[in-house]
Amino acid sequence: MGLLQFIKDYFIGFLDYETPKVMVVKNKKLGVIYRGVQFFVITYFIWYVFISQKAYQDSETRPENSVYTKMKGTALQGDHVLDMVEYVRPSEGGDVISTILRRVVTHNQRQGTCAEHFTVPNANCSKDSDCISGKVDFDGNGQRTGRCVPYYNQTFKTCEIQTWCPIEDYAAIREPALAEAINFTVYIKNAIHFPKFKVLRGNIKPNKRNGQKYLNKCHYNEEKHPTAPSSGWVTSQNRPGRSSASFAGLFAKYYSKDGEEFRTLIKAFGIRLDVIVHGNAGRFSIIPTIINTVTAMTSVGICSIICDWIMLTFIDKNDIYSGRKFDDDSKVPKPSQTFTLPTEFTIISYGSTHSDLSEGVAL
Repeated sequence: MGLLQFIKDYFIGFLDYETPKVMVVKNKKLGVIYRGVQFFVITYFIWYVFISQKAYQDSETRPENSVYTKMKGTALQGDHVLDMVEYVRPSEGGDVISTILRRVVTHNQRQGTCAEHFTVPNANCSKDSDCISGKVDFDGNGQRTGRCVPYYNQTFKTCEIQTWCPIEDYAAIREPALAEAINFTVYIKNAIHFPKFKVLRGNIKPNKRNGQKYLNKCHYNEEKHPTAPSSGWVTSQNRPGRSSASFAGLFAKYYSKDGEEFRTLIKAFGIRLDVIVHGNAGRFSIIPTIINTVTAMTSVGICSIICDWIMLTFIDKNDIYSGRKFDDDSKVPKPSQTFTLPTEFTIISYGSTHSDLSEGVAL
């Protein structure tokens, strides 16, 4: 029977309506805690949520973008003039552009047999039996023929290999660096699209008077011309305290002479530019504004919960506050007078619901 009574009381109590009761507690320490927590919660939502994080906006962080890059400038290397077709890979294109600043060139290579470089392990020899035919060294330049031959014009010998001759390690010529690269100009045209808001932005402003003339003379400046597409090589790469990532690559130029195929092997050293575009757009929206405003107002109620817990746990040693704070109308005797007419009624008060507890309990 006890279990049934418990279940009955539980379900009946579940349907009870609770209303907050206002009780003034004149305790300075508790008041300081209450106002301090209120100030912290309100400041957090105003400064961080609404001002810093812009919680009143609907945002988009993954836009679509299109990038076009191009480098301009000429460099003189001896009597040979180099333009962007020769020192830029690709000469113009998308979001990646590589600039060759120094080259190591091996001229007039052709298929044949020649001596392996002496720094390759087990390449030095004195007789043919020291060289195994068909062997390919991991650090070598080709397949061994099984012969021991003089190392070009030297007196010592190395194993003969079948490869492009002469080998790069022997015949490569190091060309001087492109000193004029400091005057090169990088042209970057960028367009970014936010499909959620149907907004298109670019670093070249449309409908600008004398637009082409402006672009020809205007170079990027962080303060005066932040949207200019042209940037000096010094501006973009040689800033103090910033290191630039370099790259090295191999490519060849093939040609024929007297019916025989030749090539010029080029080892290039330079700098690679990767244009990475990020974007973030925000616009005022009523839905996130309402949601975050309601959240802020609800969070202020935490202050009352914290102070009630402090009051009932650490201050209310004699159950003075708890007796005033919680009332159960089921334990109050019913009044002897009841309603006589729909428009006439009698109010019997058993204590005000607005209490002033300023004495008797110390913090």
